[in-house]
Amino acid sequence: MEKSCSLLVHFDKGTPALANEIKEALEGNDDIAKIDAMKKAVMLLLNGETLPQLFITIVRYVLPSEDHTVQKLLLLYLEIIDKTDSRGKVLPEMILICQNLRNNLQHPNEYIRGVTLRFLCRINEAEIIEPLIPSILANLEHRHPFVRRNAILAVMAIYKLPQGEHLLVDAPEMIEKVLSTEADQSAKRNAFLMLFTCAQDHAVNYLLTHVDKVSEWGELLQMVVLDLIRKVCRAKRGEKGKYIKIIISLLNVPSAAVIFECAGTLVSLSSAPTAIRAAANTYCQLLLTQSDNNVKLIVLDRLDELKSSHREIMVDMIMDVLRALSSPNLDIRRKTLDIVLDLITPRNINEVVLTLKKEVVKTQSGELEKDGEYRQMLIQAIHSCAVKFPEVAGTVVHMLMDFLGDSNVASAMDVIVFVREIIETNPKLRVSIVTRLLDTFYQIRSARVCSCALWIISEYCLSLSEVESGITTIKQCLGNLPFYLASEEGDTNDSSKRSQQVNSITVSSKRPAILADGTYATQSAASETAFSPPTVVQGTSTSGNLRSLLLTGDFFLGAVVACTLTKLVLRLTEVQASKIEVHRMSTQVLLIIVSMLQLGQSSYLPHPIDNDSYDRIVLCLRLLCNPDAQIRKIWLQSCRESFVQMLVEKQLQETEEIKAKAQVSHAQPDDLIDFYHLKSRKGMSQLELEDEVQDDLKRATGEFIKEGAAANKLNRILQLTGFSDPVYAEAYVTVHHYDIVLDVTVINRTKETLQNLCLELATMGDLKLVERPQNYTLAPESSKQIKANIKVSSTETGVIFGNIVYETSNVLERNVVVLNDIHIDIMDYISPAVCSDAAFRSMWAEFEWENKVAVNTIIQDEKEFLDHIIKSTNMKCLTPPSALEGYCGFLAANLYAKSVFGEDALVNLSVEKQADGKLSGYIRIRSKTQGIALSLGDKITLKQKGAA
Repeated sequence: MEKSCSLLVHFDKGTPALANEIKEALEGNDDIAKIDAMKKAVMLLLNGETLPQLFITIVRYVLPSEDHTVQKLLLLYLEIIDKTDSRGKVLPEMILICQNLRNNLQHPNEYIRGVTLRFLCRINEAEIIEPLIPSILANLEHRHPFVRRNAILAVMAIYKLPQGEHLLVDAPEMIEKVLSTEADQSAKRNAFLMLFTCAQDHAVNYLLTHVDKVSEWGELLQMVVLDLIRKVCRAKRGEKGKYIKIIISLLNVPSAAVIFECAGTLVSLSSAPTAIRAAANTYCQLLLTQSDNNVKLIVLDRLDELKSSHREIMVDMIMDVLRALSSPNLDIRRKTLDIVLDLITPRNINEVVLTLKKEVVKTQSGELEKDGEYRQMLIQAIHSCAVKFPEVAGTVVHMLMDFLGDSNVASAMDVIVFVREIIETNPKLRVSIVTRLLDTFYQIRSARVCSCALWIISEYCLSLSEVESGITTIKQCLGNLPFYLASEEGDTNDSSKRSQQVNSITVSSKRPAILADGTYATQSAASETAFSPPTVVQGTSTSGNLRSLLLTGDFFLGAVVACTLTKLVLRLTEVQASKIEVHRMSTQVLLIIVSMLQLGQSSYLPHPIDNDSYDRIVLCLRLLCNPDAQIRKIWLQSCRESFVQMLVEKQLQETEEIKAKAQVSHAQPDDLIDFYHLKSRKGMSQLELEDEVQDDLKRATGEFIKEGAAANKLNRILQLTGFSDPVYAEAYVTVHHYDIVLDVTVINRTKETLQNLCLELATMGDLKLVERPQNYTLAPESSKQIKANIKVSSTETGVIFGNIVYETSNVLERNVVVLNDIHIDIMDYISPAVCSDAAFRSMWAEFEWENKVAVNTIIQDEKEFLDHIIKSTNMKCLTPPSALEGYCGFLAANLYAKSVFGEDALVNLSVEKQADGKLSGYIRIRSKTQGIALSLGDKITLKQKGAA
């Protein structure tokens, strides 16, 4: 990424000694020394020196040189030096140059001729050009194409001068004649470009005369033809029918660049289904044939635009778009899936899901290092398909459940969340999903996935056999009890001391013992018991996942296990289990729960059980010992009802987002109505007829109407100078993704002519000027439109500042008018976006830049303040409305936005209402780059005070 350099490099540009050294080197006969001296002279001129003493030396000693490098540097020197005086008249010594240029244009070497012709394209002085015109025209018939193509460009540059039409009266006819006889493709392209630029009617006539041969022309010429068609059709929309035929004929040429431009031109000029379908087919063809990932991403962007405006046509292309999944690049695959998911219909859902299933199976090979991440994307896509069309869920859910034990935790988590939603929305699949889940539960290795799977088991095991299988599966995954061996309770704390002093001790007593089936028995025996520190009891080969996770100290999972077992025991009474069976299962579950509590309070684990998990597990113990009807209802019904409510809210939120994206257009009552069936169809092709229909539909629905465009334009006009300044300037700022265009209007408010007026701009931040400033002459009380292009490379707030510098005929020194600064707002680069809660949390943990802004506002209502921040920052609130309902004095919400550069902006707003009615709290901003965090923080600080 290019950065502006603040280091000033010293350069001795004004020392006479250096000029004398250059002069001596130029007067010598050594070409290498001359080359070096000419390079130094050009560098001095670029740094602002004039070096008038070198001109005669260069004319005497450099002009006659035959060395090509010297001649090239000479032309650079002649291009840089001032050729006019302060009054705008050509300097008399330039006559010496004209003779040399004429000699070069007649030189036997084609390179000298070509570079001289290219140099003449940059000369704006008619007095220098006029005596050279016969020699320039003679080069149009030179035997070498390098000379001919540069001669055509020179003719075009001369004809575009203010006096060009007088210098070359019949230039268009001459170039058209050259075009008809020229064989070189580059020269033909330059000739057609000259006609296109300077004499558009001649270019159109030539194109329509040779319309059958356009597909045989070279790639360069075809690209210029497309530029001409775009320009003509915008000016004369009624004639676009005959040009669209040319574009469609070019769709079959071998050049990828040409067919890409053809597709874009078709979409911009026509909305006929035939044209749009041809463009979409072309994009899909490029998607498969091009190997460059950047090209594929650009093509996918074009398909995404087509999807927004011509969804019905793109639905038929969905399988062609899906073929882009063959690319190993994750960005291409992600963008492809995003496009496809918006094009799913009942007609194509089965084909799409079948393709996604095949892709999931391919990821099991493990050939690529990012197969896990790709599999996660596919699972999320299948999830979206199943939510929109529940009938396909049965064909994919069992296959996806094989990935519950995936090493990629995020992928496995997506699968279990998908299973949880499908089992609720598709009651017919409940039995098969529960059976499959119990069979594959032992494969799960992630605590988060285990927690979700246990919840599914506890809620959807509804028959006696399922409940018993659920308890049995969990017991097998927990392994044998206890989880560790230790001394008796009273001696556990000092067991390490006693083990050093006492090797063994004989214990003879009668005490109750718990047998393997959970029943009690009296044990009377004399046994030798060795006191030793706690040791873990290893499980069998079939157990492991729950046991190993518990032994790492994950007691949140332990609490989930306890709740699951408690729910299953409570459900036994609902499924008509016998009292003996209920009592037996309850006893076994109590033993498991007590063993987990014992493990949590043991010295084996480095950290004891946390209070929340302990309270939850103890609650399960109390509920099993003293079941209550009201609590039983809460555990067995309310949890599932809450889940159902969450799914309903999620569906409503997605529906609202779809409605928000939909474009609502309205037509005015007095708009013109064209009756398609009453029009004359004589001489119109089917494509033109379709285009007329589409245009009428757009007019009827108001799609052509851009509401508020003029008002928005007025809002973006910035005053750069004062009304009392001799030069008044104002700018209209247009921000378009990576480009900023400043359309500056400069008005001369004096009675004098302003010469060498220059708009000098500089930038601060990640902004870069594209063009060098030009000098203009401004007549009294006249105005000038000056455009400046600026490239943007990040969302960091940038500043554009500068001056207007000019000269007058009365004052020799230059006058400077300082301009107001232009601040580029971050709001122009970010737009609301949506992501899942899991993705938000993942990014929040990953991003390293955080900006913490204290709440300081006059707004006293929490929701009003949240709405104000959302409006001010142009972000999307991810927290559902149901979570923001009610008034408790606290409010926390997550906001999300995405920049045009792909950067994510995360905001967490946490506010509390104080006793005096004021709001306090913090707004935390996180992003991957520093610029967006700081810029967004500054914007919030500025805007959070209130609506004013």
